[in-house]
Amino acid sequence: MHSNHRQSITANPLKLLTLFIIALFSLPVCAAQLTLDLGSGIRTWQTAELLQHPTAQTLHIVDDVSYKRDMTYRAVPLATLLEGITPGDHLQAVALDGFAAELAADPLLSQTGAKAWLAIEDPAHPWPPLGAGKHSAGPFYLVWTDPQAGRISPEQWPYALATLKRLPPVAERFPALRPDPALTPDSPINQGFALFQKNCLACHRLNGAGDAQFGPDLNIPYNPTEYFGADFLKRYIRDPQSLRQWPQARMPGFAPNVLPDAELEQLISYLQHMAKRKVTTP
Repeated sequence: MHSNHRQSITANPLKLLTLFIIALFSLPVCAAQLTLDLGSGIRTWQTAELLQHPTAQTLHIVDDVSYKRDMTYRAVPLATLLEGITPGDHLQAVALDGFAAELAADPLLSQTGAKAWLAIEDPAHPWPPLGAGKHSAGPFYLVWTDPQAGRISPEQWPYALATLKRLPPVAERFPALRPDPALTPDSPINQGFALFQKNCLACHRLNGAGDAQFGPDLNIPYNPTEYFGADFLKRYIRDPQSLRQWPQARMPGFAPNVLPDAELEQLISYLQHMAKRKVTTP
């Protein structure tokens, strides 16, 4: 009987297609999973667990960085999930698309001023796509309330979040990113290095060093200070689409309230310095 039934389906492609479509739409929506690797073992959270978390609440975000408009989410304070993390720790947030944000733990743990939240996409009420032909910011998205109070960068809003892990600081993990050790800690170049970690390293590598799988290397084969005039490089960082306009562009602009002019100068000083310190990382 089973053989005859199989033959009848095979002989009728339309029936087979119909059964496939019915089966496809009958599949349950799979919950996404967030992995936390905080140094004391790996903890995974499922969508349903997070939506039902005791601290979960409806959160209104004004002028969301990714959606460019006000948004409402179901979210939990991120600090409640960061068990064992101290303000001096360093975390990396890795997204499904290879974006890897380097995050100091202190702002993530703060309960005053800028506050970090994990927004959770409910499969029953999916978020809108980020643009035509794009996915939503889900399944998990790090968002902030009162971000101006903490000078939170757009790169500190990683979406499509998959993993949060505790790691050594960037300078320890990637020596090829370090400026000349003879420089004083308060030199503009070292200040620029800190800004590079906050604003650039989530998408870009430099000297082949970094974890991002997203944007081009910023020193190999050429540093942007070598092919951009200084004024054009500043303009590009402020408003990338004003110089290079294409529909799939992903780089955000860094407004003066996020990256003041003095800090922009420091960032460019670091890039100029590193143009003379090219290293090819194995």
